[in-house]
Amino acid sequence: MWRTAAQDSVCLLCRSAGGTRTIRNRPAATLGGGTSKSTPWTGGQQQQNQQQQQQRTFATRQERRSVPARMVLSDRASVARAPGVRAEPDGGNNRPRRDERPEGPFGGMNRRVANIEPARLSTARTRDSRGKDDREKGKGDRRGFKALNMQRSLTSIGYGARATIKDRIQSIDSFDQFNILPPLKEAISFTVLKGLTDIKPTPVQRLAIPALLGQPIGPRLRRKPMSHGGGGRQEFLLAAETGSGKTLAYLVPIINALKEAEAQDTASIAYNARLEAEKAIRGDNPMSEWIDKFEPHPNTARPRAIVLVPTAELVEQVVAVAKEISHIAKFKARPLSATYSAMKIQRNLYSPAGVDLIVATPHLLATIAESEPNVLSRVSHLVIDEADSLLDRSFSPETTKIVDRALPSLKQLVLCSATIPKRLDTYLMNHFPNIERITTPNLHAIPRRVQLGVIDVSKDPYRNNKNLACADAIWSIGKDAAEHEGPVKGEVDVKRIIVFVNERETTQEVAEYLCSKGIDAVALHRDTPDLRQSEMLASFTSSEPVRVNAAAATAAALAKGGPNSRSRYLPNTKVIVATDLASRGLDTVAVRHVVLYDVPHTTIDFVHRLGRAGRMGRRGRGIVLVGKDDRRDVVAEVKRSMFMGQALV
Repeated sequence: MWRTAAQDSVCLLCRSAGGTRTIRNRPAATLGGGTSKSTPWTGGQQQQNQQQQQQRTFATRQERRSVPARMVLSDRASVARAPGVRAEPDGGNNRPRRDERPEGPFGGMNRRVANIEPARLSTARTRDSRGKDDREKGKGDRRGFKALNMQRSLTSIGYGARATIKDRIQSIDSFDQFNILPPLKEAISFTVLKGLTDIKPTPVQRLAIPALLGQPIGPRLRRKPMSHGGGGRQEFLLAAETGSGKTLAYLVPIINALKEAEAQDTASIAYNARLEAEKAIRGDNPMSEWIDKFEPHPNTARPRAIVLVPTAELVEQVVAVAKEISHIAKFKARPLSATYSAMKIQRNLYSPAGVDLIVATPHLLATIAESEPNVLSRVSHLVIDEADSLLDRSFSPETTKIVDRALPSLKQLVLCSATIPKRLDTYLMNHFPNIERITTPNLHAIPRRVQLGVIDVSKDPYRNNKNLACADAIWSIGKDAAEHEGPVKGEVDVKRIIVFVNERETTQEVAEYLCSKGIDAVALHRDTPDLRQSEMLASFTSSEPVRVNAAAATAAALAKGGPNSRSRYLPNTKVIVATDLASRGLDTVAVRHVVLYDVPHTTIDFVHRLGRAGRMGRRGRGIVLVGKDDRRDVVAEVKRSMFMGQALV
């Protein structure tokens, strides 16, 4: 009992330090030199025990003084070393390595290197807040794409939804299955798709045309009624890969709606009757000679459909498709862009014959609407093509003004894009929460018919010279094409190649270098005059093959250069060096090769740039120049996703 009391009298600090710790330099079984036998508890022994207690406390304090404060990140500090490892007198040089330290809730404290296991990190990233795996949610296994997940910029679409959409469009294989007017079906077969043997709608056309017409086809992805915006307005988002035929997908149902509305418009019916009577009176006189003196059409300067696009080149491209349909369907489509003079713009908009469809850029149309607010008073269908660009910071103010002015009479709003960036997804949720999204099964996936090659510029013979690597790649393409003659002896096909850079200042530098190496190259950027841009892109957007006599072209180029001209010339290539200005919406059917001089910043740019090649079912090839400062992991994962046929993130 007395012994128990004596043990309980020891201070808590000493007991917590080791329980039955021994005094330094003394055997554990003795107390002050006594024997190991148990002796009765006496006053002298109690005094001796108190002295031992004081010595123990003093020794503990001396030991604690030799250790730095806990808040000091020292190599000898107890928090910096693994449990159970004593500090060494030499300053802790014999500490265990980082990979030998024990695991636990505090095993990774105060480490100089983040010991993050890739497997554990990828597993944590692929789980949501409820602990469900992405594969359980139908998003596919993305654990191997760490670099793309780090720069995730596209809205993900589950593979379960993609499979449902693919099953839904299997039953459509002809334009005859759509409830469109016979003149439109005839125009599609004999003008728009003239020359094609197997005429079938593309996936986006199979989805968009019946949806915009209100025609149910196949099982819907979600069993819910048609979504409407304010005032009964229909809102749609058409998202499909580049080169999939989105222009025809929204033009066909809109023109069909315009023709049906025209047949019920009493003002248009009365005007057409008066116009026919005037024709009978004028006899053989051409209409162009007297139409200006006739009364204006109800649609003069009051279009019923508007298509907004970001560039003047896209204006011409969309108008060309609309006019091919108008030859048979009989409606009036007019372009508005900065490439036209003020007189031409006024003639297109204020023509006495009226205008049904306007294709314009937002800046020009918003300026006209400021001075003529009634221009948008009768708009029933509004299309925002390349919506990811037109709803971005550079175009958003003008686009928003046009939408706000057209809302009172608007019946259908259609947004089109080749990608759905996260910023666009957020914008739609905030401003158009009821929009119906129409997406194709291959959205955000680069077509597998497009191959991707990689050139490591850091290796010999380039030695980090991207200009040399770019010129060498183009020369390889040109020399390979020169070995195959065209239908005419001595002539070869001209290869049209687009080189994409990230910065506008780089375009001129790269174009000049390519020219010095005997390559016909021009720079395309925002400072290039609009007329010059149209001339440069004319041959790249034409589907007609271009052939040249190689010997004659080389001789002419050398003669033009004079006696000091370069001795090498590549006659069968045409190259455009451009920024993303040439990657949005242009139907570059003739382009089979794309060179990515700079690695794109995001996967959005990968989709748009590589989408310039391999359009309309044709094969294409992309070449990426990877330097020492470029993201090789991103390029590797993009190439892997293309090989596996997966969508980028």
